[in-house]
Amino acid sequence: MSQHHPVSLLILKGKNTDNDVLRSAVQEYIKAGFTLHVRVTWEHGDAKRYVEEAVQLTVDNVIAAGGDGTINEVASALVQCVPAQRPTLGIIPLGTANDFATSCQIPLDVEHALALAVKGHATPVDVACVNDSHYFINMATGGFATRITTETPSKMKSALGGASYVLHALLRMDMLTAERCEIRGPDFQWSGDTLVIAIGNGRQAGGGQPLCPEALINDGQLQLRVLSAQELLPNMLQALFTGSENPNVIAATLPWLEIVAPDDITFNLDGEPLSANRFRIDIVPAALSCRLPPQCPLLV
Repeated sequence: MSQHHPVSLLILKGKNTDNDVLRSAVQEYIKAGFTLHVRVTWEHGDAKRYVEEAVQLTVDNVIAAGGDGTINEVASALVQCVPAQRPTLGIIPLGTANDFATSCQIPLDVEHALALAVKGHATPVDVACVNDSHYFINMATGGFATRITTETPSKMKSALGGASYVLHALLRMDMLTAERCEIRGPDFQWSGDTLVIAIGNGRQAGGGQPLCPEALINDGQLQLRVLSAQELLPNMLQALFTGSENPNVIAATLPWLEIVAPDDITFNLDGEPLSANRFRIDIVPAALSCRLPPQCPLLV
């Protein structure tokens, strides 16, 4: 094995195994003398096991090939590795929405994404930790936004992409219920009825909706945006989906925050639902190293 080539382990989401472009791109790298292990995930927990295997193999890169959920599962497993043995994260966006990859300007072209994932510049990035047990690299959404992203029918998602979330939201207005909660952070306190809570390390979720448009992934901060429930529907959707200024949008930039509610709230952590009546969310600065394009707008 030649020393100058980085060694990579690619974790591919099972439903993308028939991607011929990726298959031939991987074969080209192997022909060129790169070591590139490929593992396929079929169920939750596979990615964590493959990351542990990657550490045993002392690879340079672990490449997540899939959507936001796959990327987050791989990133969450990498965060839990011993820092000295932690491989660098590479990303090949193969999902429906690809919110994190798109906002980082990672190429949607598979060959370009693979080149970046294997040989690109590595940058330290933050990850958010929830209740000391769960992680997200992109965004946690609670309230109405969670129901949009978790309940959008998959057929609609594949046909319409990001637009399906907005359409689905309009079709399901009967589900629009406010949730009461209190949110605390350093020099910050707010309580009231919320329709949407977005906590961003990254900027967009729900298929291209810029819910936290100012977020940066290496500033040691989370961006909080809350849509309070004192708003008429059309204005609310306009504010949420255009990011226009709105007096009922509460925004703050915080290194940690706590959310307490009388009833369970479900947060969607990059595709993974988590229900509780108390959440503590901390940013973990420079938790991972990630190969990103030089023009990535999410970097300080």
